[in-house]
Amino acid sequence: MRGKTDTEESSRIVAEIALTIYPECQLSAIYGLTDLFRLAVTAAQMAGERDAPVIRVTHWQETDEGVACTFDSHPGEPHRVTYIITPPSLVMPNDLPSMRALAVWMTRHHEQGAILCSVCAGAFVLAETGLFEGREVTTHWAFAEALSSRFPDAKVDADRIIVDDGDIITAGGILAWTDLGLTLVQRLLGASSMLQTARFLLIDPPRQAQRPYISFIPKLDHGDAAIRSVQHWLQANATTEWSVKTLADRAGLEERTFLRRFKAATGFRPTEYVQQIRIARAREALELTRRPVEQIAWEIGYGDPSAFRKLFNRITGLPPAEYRRRFGVALQARKEAQVEA
Repeated sequence: MRGKTDTEESSRIVAEIALTIYPECQLSAIYGLTDLFRLAVTAAQMAGERDAPVIRVTHWQETDEGVACTFDSHPGEPHRVTYIITPPSLVMPNDLPSMRALAVWMTRHHEQGAILCSVCAGAFVLAETGLFEGREVTTHWAFAEALSSRFPDAKVDADRIIVDDGDIITAGGILAWTDLGLTLVQRLLGASSMLQTARFLLIDPPRQAQRPYISFIPKLDHGDAAIRSVQHWLQANATTEWSVKTLADRAGLEERTFLRRFKAATGFRPTEYVQQIRIARAREALELTRRPVEQIAWEIGYGDPSAFRKLFNRITGLPPAEYRRRFGVALQARKEAQVEA
């Protein structure tokens, strides 16, 4: 039998957030979000808001009888699902099984007003509803091409960590469940509760961009041997001067044919491809060394540090100095040594 306190708290429920558990999903995201929402409510109550709103959290899973609730923070109350979240996967998206029953369940709640959310590869599960058509969505940058290929009507933006399209919210990155969770906390409990929750968990407020985290991974399995040979040459000679004619001659192709095939195989024009190689090397140098930015720029083939900084900022979304501050292993080791001294 529920007590008076439980009944009063239930009357203050502002949302029911349903977390879906599917085969090979990331359970740490399920339980992490469960704890995050509970801590957010506690933070609001500790701030003196005696009648602070309450977030109800439920877990849902496919069973032989359909999709059933397997956990409920406020059992006994009728379900009024407000948000549904599909968490990240621990396997590659191509290895995820079809989950039509879950898709039908999510679609039905969406028709009743629920807002659908996904994190990382959870976008592939959510996309089975067919609701991504014409929508701006995001996923982990490494899965963006696969998502676009499987669901070509979706407008995939891998640069952003959170894409809020009203009734559909998608988050990119395996740990972006923290960004999504804080985003919903801010929406339901206010900015103050969101910031208190972030401080308590020692995490940043919701991030906006994936670009600083995106690594350049050259495509080499495209089947075009002539282009692949040029890619190998560029990888070894990225800092040297070259012309399109030089590259075309190495591939044994006419220049226009070479440019067309290079873009088709790699996704970049040759100049852009070399920029990606150089910036990848600059990122590594900024992360692992304390060499000056000007020296790094010269080492990777840029005599003008100002031009290098602009290019680095355009590709990564951060100036070199800020990138080093956030990701520099060598800089962090130096700070720790100074503290110990």
